[in-house]
Amino acid sequence: MSLFLIVALPFVGALLPGIMNSAGRQACAGITFMVSLAAFIGLLTNLPAVLAGEVVTTGIDWLPALGLNARFMLDGLGFFFAFLILGIGLLIITYARFYLSRNDNMGEFFTYLLLFQGAMVGIVLSDNILILLVFWELTSLSSFLLIGYWKHLPEGRQGARMALAVTGMGGLAMIGGMLILGQIVGSYDLSVILQNRELIQDSPLYVPALILILLGCFTKSAQFPFHFWLPHAMAAPTPVSAYLHSATMVKAGIFLMARMWPVLSGTPEWFAIVTTAGLITMVLGAVIALFKHDLKALLAFSTVSHLGLITMLLGTGTAFGAMAAVFHILNHATFKAALFMSAGIIDHEAHTRDIRRLGGLRHLMPVTFVIATLAALSMAGIPLLNGFLSKEMMLEEATHTVLFGAPWLVPVMATVGSLFSAAYCFRLIGHTFLGPVRDDYPSKPHDPGAGMWLPPAILVTLVVLIGVAPFLVQDFVFLVAKSVIGGVAELETKYIKIWHGLVPALFMSIAAVAGGLVLMAVFRPLLRAWEAAPRPEAKAIFEAIVAAAVALSRRIIHSTHDGSFTRYEAIMAVTVVAVGYHAWSTGTVGPADFAMQPFGLVHIAAWVILVGATFGLVFLHRNRLLSLILIAIVGLMVSFGFVYFSAPDLAMTQITVEVVTIILMLLALNFLPNTTPVESTVLRRTRDTFVAVAGGAATMGLSYHYLLRDTVATSISDFHLANSYKGGGGTNVVNVILVDFRGFDTYGEIIVLGIAALLIYALTETLLSGPVRARLLNRKPDQPRAGDMHPTMMVVLTRVMMPVVLMVGFYIFLRGHNEPGGGFIAGLIVSIAVVMQYMASGFNWASDRLRYPYHGVIGAGVLIAGLTGIGSWFVSKPFLTSDFTYVRIPPFYKFELATAGLFDLGVFLAVVGAVMLSLESFSRLARRAHMPDSDYPMDIDPSREDLPPQDPATMNKGV
Repeated sequence: MSLFLIVALPFVGALLPGIMNSAGRQACAGITFMVSLAAFIGLLTNLPAVLAGEVVTTGIDWLPALGLNARFMLDGLGFFFAFLILGIGLLIITYARFYLSRNDNMGEFFTYLLLFQGAMVGIVLSDNILILLVFWELTSLSSFLLIGYWKHLPEGRQGARMALAVTGMGGLAMIGGMLILGQIVGSYDLSVILQNRELIQDSPLYVPALILILLGCFTKSAQFPFHFWLPHAMAAPTPVSAYLHSATMVKAGIFLMARMWPVLSGTPEWFAIVTTAGLITMVLGAVIALFKHDLKALLAFSTVSHLGLITMLLGTGTAFGAMAAVFHILNHATFKAALFMSAGIIDHEAHTRDIRRLGGLRHLMPVTFVIATLAALSMAGIPLLNGFLSKEMMLEEATHTVLFGAPWLVPVMATVGSLFSAAYCFRLIGHTFLGPVRDDYPSKPHDPGAGMWLPPAILVTLVVLIGVAPFLVQDFVFLVAKSVIGGVAELETKYIKIWHGLVPALFMSIAAVAGGLVLMAVFRPLLRAWEAAPRPEAKAIFEAIVAAAVALSRRIIHSTHDGSFTRYEAIMAVTVVAVGYHAWSTGTVGPADFAMQPFGLVHIAAWVILVGATFGLVFLHRNRLLSLILIAIVGLMVSFGFVYFSAPDLAMTQITVEVVTIILMLLALNFLPNTTPVESTVLRRTRDTFVAVAGGAATMGLSYHYLLRDTVATSISDFHLANSYKGGGGTNVVNVILVDFRGFDTYGEIIVLGIAALLIYALTETLLSGPVRARLLNRKPDQPRAGDMHPTMMVVLTRVMMPVVLMVGFYIFLRGHNEPGGGFIAGLIVSIAVVMQYMASGFNWASDRLRYPYHGVIGAGVLIAGLTGIGSWFVSKPFLTSDFTYVRIPPFYKFELATAGLFDLGVFLAVVGAVMLSLESFSRLARRAHMPDSDYPMDIDPSREDLPPQDPATMNKGV
């Protein structure tokens, strides 16, 4: 099966549980199980190739210019983790079906679970670090949903937020490290990065990249000092906890350290950071776990400890350490998932996880007792169970590891960690299952049905099977270890076996088990000492840091983000001017390369009008109508400038945009007072004047500098000029750029234009149904209106001009590919013609003759443009690739047919629809405000008192 399909199946399958939710719990869990099973079987189809030492790859070049390629690869390491994710996922799904109550939304739970599963599979199979980062963040988001699944529990919501905050911040750091790594190598493909060990480690950016990547790994895998979030995630349902701790979430950081081991390990920085963090985490987690009374909390801190053990092994940088880490990942996944599911069974049946309220369960829950005891003994490192084998390998590696010049430090700390690990395992067994049966259980405990005990029983079977017959997995572990170390080192021997002789690791293991028994014998005084001893609380520290960060953020926001737009603009303008002045004063500006062009009276007159209108706008801006007129003058003069500089397309666009916007703004001003009130003090206006003058002067100086000098920057205009006709089939370079070279930009722009029009419409709906509605109903015109609502001359003129303007618009549209014009300008011209109909004959008359809703016109435009772009896919071309040809139909001359014309049609419809929908929205406000209108054009205002009443049947209906 394709790797694409294996990754995609959980995401696609996540749509199904919600659909099947109404069919019942069994159907919902069944469809989830089938989705995971299909992905699992698809993974197994690639097993022969992996066992043969091959690396299965697949992918497409998505955005090769950015290095963003959708590539996946499957080697021994990827198969190993995907096998754990999907295999244990099947057991978790089965367990969850019987664990969750009838009040829990099964569809929601399994949707989140499949999303999480897909994100994890995506991480371990990604061959591109950018795609890997996407999946990495998806695990944080989906685990947030899973941990906070029981939304009614405050601890669940808090645990989810804590997990998202810590892993999310670590993910941001890791993004920076991965990008640095990609820049060092010149590729974001993992298969390429893993082949450039020397290039990466010789780079001066190696240490920053290493630290940032390890921050992501440590936060995800709960390494010190980020270990505190994982126990608080235990507020999640037990199936989630079992999945997170055994095969997913926390193993993501371990996986990435193993994946990057060939290029990041073997340096003093890697050894010191990773080994130290792992050792501290291993010992600290084990010590805290011993004194936890909640079964899940004990198991959570044990996970922290064992993750530290694996991290320490990877940190040693040796091939043997990598092999021991791989083996312990496998063993930990089996016994830890079984232990969490056993804890869930106890909680489900006894209604408590508090060890102090348990005991004697071996008599009441014999099946659960056997499963949990075997798993716990394996975690303690007892012989003939798989945990013993990998613990022995860890201790063997520790005896050969020298940290900070002390050969005893790592062996002693590893032994201490193993000692406390054995102690909390013995406590779990002794205080939960041994002892007499009690009569004060919250609920009478008993073994559940097979649906709950069978999944952990399968895992415990593997615990025993691997423990007594390690040769069954030896070759596979060896294969995975070779994938981890790559070609950096060699595995000299296959070390996985039960007896290695009287080696130091054996005596360290015996000391750890014996020490664990001693700790259990003196547990009660140790517990009293632990509870009495002052110690930092990670949760309190985290909450204090978060509270301080929030307080600081609020202080900064309240002092800077106070809602004053003029203040924001002033800060931005001053900053830009200051930075620009610094660059100008410290740079080297050579003499001018060109002389100023001559100018005459026409140029001076245009400049005087433009500057005069601008200054008039500054001093007279409180008069809204006059300001609008001055803005129109500025726009008109800019249009003349475009004409003078031989840019007819821009000039036509500018003029038509000015006409449309002025009309729409006039309608908007109809609902506002005639003048703007004075709100700024003289001091603020003085400040704003200086800022504005400085910004304007800086812009003028920059323009003056560049216009008089020959810049060395290469302009892309030469490419467009050379390829406009032969590549796009048009001689109008501007239009070819819009509908061909930069068609994707234009497509996005018409979507934004349509969204803006729809937002105006939605805002109008809100105004007409909210508190503003009452004010509109009571609003009376400030001034008496003319009796002739629809002047006859204007009505007749617009009717006569309508077909002419439509013909002109059609002509402008058709000529756009070779002459000034195109869909955007044609759309504005047609919009002006329709707007004039509204103005002349009234909204009622025009809307009654509306055949197509403007929403549909916008949608049709976007759809036509999009389908035109999609059409290129059918000939294996990128989206929006255009084509053209020339045809001749007798007796006409030869003419051009271009797919860009269809795209331009979409632009045309989107523009017309957006303008007219905006106009319709303002008109509806006017109608609700009781502003005069009539269904009949060319009539007389019936509200005039000096006219006799008229019979509507005799009125001119303007038909």
